[in-house]
Amino acid sequence: MMISDQRFCPLLFLLFSFSTVFGSDQPWQSIGPVTQVKKLSNGVELQAGKAAIRVTATSNSIIRVRVAPGGVFPADRSWAILPEALPEAPRVNVVDSPRAVEFSIASGAVRVQKSPLHVHFLDVAGKLLESDARPIAFSGAAFRIWKQLPSDEHFYGLGDKAGPIDRRDEAFTMWNTDMYGWQESTDPLYKDIPFFLTMRKGISYGVFLDNAYRSSFDFGRSERDTYSFGAEGGELNYYFFFGPEPKKVLQSYAALVGHVPLPPLWTLGFQQSRYSYFPESRVREIANTFRERKVPLDVIYLDIDYQKDYAPFTIDTEKFPNFQGMIRDLGQQGFKVILITDLHIKKQTGYKPYDEGMAQDNFVKAADNSVFVGKVWPGDSVFPDFTLERVRRWWGTLYKDFLGMGVGGFWNDMNEPAVFERADKTMPLDNRHRTDWGVTLPHTAVHNVFGMENARATYEGLLRLRPNERPFVLTRAAYAGAQRYAASWTGDNTSSWNHLRMMTPNLLNLGLSGYPLVGADIGGFAGSPPPDLLTRWIEVGVFTPIYRDHTTKGTADQEPWVHGPEHEAIRRRYIELRYRLLPYIYTGVEQTTRTGIPLMRPVFLEYPQDERFYTEQDTAFLDEYLFGRDLLIAPRVTEMLDPLQIDIPPGSWYDYWTGEKVQGGSVKLTPALDSLPVFVRGGAIIPQQPVVQYTAQKPEGPLQLRVYPGEECEGSLYLDDGISFAYRKGDYLRIKLSCEQSVGAVKVKIAPPEGRFSPWWNQVEVTVYGINERPSQVIAGGNPVSNWKFDTATHSVAATIANPTTGTEIGISYPAQ
Repeated sequence: MMISDQRFCPLLFLLFSFSTVFGSDQPWQSIGPVTQVKKLSNGVELQAGKAAIRVTATSNSIIRVRVAPGGVFPADRSWAILPEALPEAPRVNVVDSPRAVEFSIASGAVRVQKSPLHVHFLDVAGKLLESDARPIAFSGAAFRIWKQLPSDEHFYGLGDKAGPIDRRDEAFTMWNTDMYGWQESTDPLYKDIPFFLTMRKGISYGVFLDNAYRSSFDFGRSERDTYSFGAEGGELNYYFFFGPEPKKVLQSYAALVGHVPLPPLWTLGFQQSRYSYFPESRVREIANTFRERKVPLDVIYLDIDYQKDYAPFTIDTEKFPNFQGMIRDLGQQGFKVILITDLHIKKQTGYKPYDEGMAQDNFVKAADNSVFVGKVWPGDSVFPDFTLERVRRWWGTLYKDFLGMGVGGFWNDMNEPAVFERADKTMPLDNRHRTDWGVTLPHTAVHNVFGMENARATYEGLLRLRPNERPFVLTRAAYAGAQRYAASWTGDNTSSWNHLRMMTPNLLNLGLSGYPLVGADIGGFAGSPPPDLLTRWIEVGVFTPIYRDHTTKGTADQEPWVHGPEHEAIRRRYIELRYRLLPYIYTGVEQTTRTGIPLMRPVFLEYPQDERFYTEQDTAFLDEYLFGRDLLIAPRVTEMLDPLQIDIPPGSWYDYWTGEKVQGGSVKLTPALDSLPVFVRGGAIIPQQPVVQYTAQKPEGPLQLRVYPGEECEGSLYLDDGISFAYRKGDYLRIKLSCEQSVGAVKVKIAPPEGRFSPWWNQVEVTVYGINERPSQVIAGGNPVSNWKFDTATHSVAATIANPTTGTEIGISYPAQ
C-alpha cells in the first residue's frame, strides 16, 4: 500500500498506523491506574504498574510528559532541543488527592487523573484546554496517545505537508521522503516536524512530540471526537505549550528548538536556478542577460551538472573550463553562486572524499557492519555518518576549495536520504549509525534527522572555514531544529495552478512549525508554466521568505524575460518591488531570529479572536496571509476569473498601490494580470529603498518611510553590513518609528538610532497616507519644510529631510477631514 493512501480511508489508516507504521502486531496495552506518587521540585513522578510517568514544568509556559513503560527512563537526549533552552525549572506546589495529582505554573495547570490515568491541561482560570481521551497505550516499542477533540478545534504545523493549512480531519505520517511531483493528497513529504498548535475560540496551545522515529498524527480522521499521535519506537516524550495567544505558543516552541540565524542579506534577493545551467558559457549568458535587461538578481544556482560524473565536490572541466574565473567574474557583477553538494559520496578509489572517508571510517554501515552502498546520481555511493561529530567536521572540510574560489552558499539536496532503486526510496532501516554518546542506532531511529545533521555539518563547516561570514545553506530534508542550520524549500513541485495555490498553506505551516526561512520553486519544478501562471507566481513570490525561480531538465526556459515584453515588464516590476521592500523584509527577518515569529504568517497569528481566519468556510484553502505584521497579501492562485473575496482584518487598512483607505470586512476584487492585491495595516510604517540590481549595490536616493496612520502606529528599521557577525558586537543600526494622528494633524517620530552602523542614506523621504486635503504646513525638528508635495491620487503627503542622526519629529497640519 502506498503511504499516500493514508489520507483517504480511516479504517486503512488505523490498520496502517497501528501495524505497518509501528511494525508490531502485538495488542495495545494501556497504562493502568496510578499506584504511587512521588513529588518533585518541578512536578511529579508517578508509578502505574510497571510504567513510570514524569510530568514536569520546564518553564512557566511549558509542561513535559515522559513515560517509561518498563519503569526506567532512558538517558535524556534530544536531536531537536537546545540544552541551553531549558534553564532552571520553576518550583511548583504539587497537590495530591485521592482522585488526581495537580500543580500549576504561571500560564496554566496540569492535572493527572489517577484512574483511569488521564492527563489534563487547564488554563489559568481552571478551564480545560486539552485532555486525554483514553489511557496511553503501548504495542511492543510503539506507543500512542489519544486526546479529546472538540468539534471546533483547528490544527496547524507538522512542517512540510500538502493540502489545506488546517490539519483537522486529516492524518499524516512523519517520515522524510523524496517525493517528486507531489500533490495535495501526497504524504509524507521531505520535512517532518512533529509539532502542532491549535486554535479554538481565540485560544491556542501547542504540542511537540520529541521523537525522531517514524510517527503519525491523526486529527479526527479516524475518530471524529478524538485526535491521536504516536511513534513506532523511541521514547514517549512530549511537551505541552500554553498560550493563550498562538504567538506565545510559537515563541515558546522556537525558544526550545532554536531560532533561525540571521541570514546574509543577499539571500533575500531574487534567486535564479534550473536543473541545470551548463556549460559555463550558458551561466555567463544568463548573468549578462539579467544585467542587460535590468532585472534585479542576487543568486545563480548550479545543479549537479557542474560536477564530474555527478560526484560532489568535483568540477567538470569540459563543461566549465574556467570555473574559478567564472565565480570571480560573476562576483564582480554582483552575483553570488550557490552550488549543490548532495550528501552521497561516489564509491570510487582515487576520488578524494571517498578515499578520505574510507580511511577515517566515516561512512554509514549496513547491518553486517560493512560500508553501506546505495545508488544515487553518481551510481554506487556511500553516505557519511553525520550522527558523529568527527564525521560532520570532516564533511565541513570538503568545502574549503569552493570557499576559496568565492562560492557564496551551498545546497544540500537528496538528504532524506534518497536512494535509487529501492521501493522505499531510502537506505535499509537496519543500517547502523554511530553516535557520540556510544550508542549505535538503526536507521529507523535516525532517518528523520539525517538531513538535518547533514545541513548541520555543512553550516558548522562553513563557519569554521569562514568564521567572519554568515553561512547560507539550503536543505531539502529537515526535522525540528534544522532551522538553526539551513533555509529550505518545498521540494519538487509542479508547474500548475494547483501548486501555486498549495504554496501558501505549505509555507505558512512551515513557519508555524518553527521553520521560517522557506520558499517554493517559483513557476514550478516539474513542467513548464504557461505565461500567466509564471507571472502570477513571480508576483506572489515577492512575499515569500526565499524567492527562487527553479525548474527541471527538459522544460522550457523559465527566466523572467520569457513569454515576451508584456510579461517581462510585469515580472520586472514585481522583482523590483522585492528590492524596494528589502528594508522591511530584512527588519522582519531580524525580528524572526529573536522571536521565532515567521515573516510569512497566517492572519490568525495577529488576529486570533477573528474566527474568519482559522475556520475555512467556502474553500479548502485560505489564500491570503500576512507578510510581517503590516502587509496583507491576497494572491490570485487560480485560473478562474471570478472576483476574489478578500477578508480584511479588523481596523483600518490601506491599498498599497493606490493609498485608498479601507475598513476591516470583506471586499471583492478582480485583479488584472499585473495586479496583486496588497493591503497595509493602518498604523504601519513601512521602510523602503530605491531599486538596486543586487543587494550589495548602494541605493541611489533617500530612505523611504511610508506612514499609514492608525491604531498602534509604529514600525522599525534594522540594518547592518548584511554579511558578517559584526552586528553581534554592536555594529548595527536599529531605529524605532511611530506616529500620532489627531484632528487635522499627523506627527511622525523617528527615534535616535541604536547601534553604531552607518547607513547608506543621507536623506529620508517620509510619505504619509490618508490625507485628503492639502496641508497647511509641514515641519521637521521644529523647522518648516519647503520641499514637500501633496498627491491627490494617493491621498498622501511626501517630505524629504536630511537624515536625522539624533532623531526627529515630522508634523503635518491640514484642514480637518
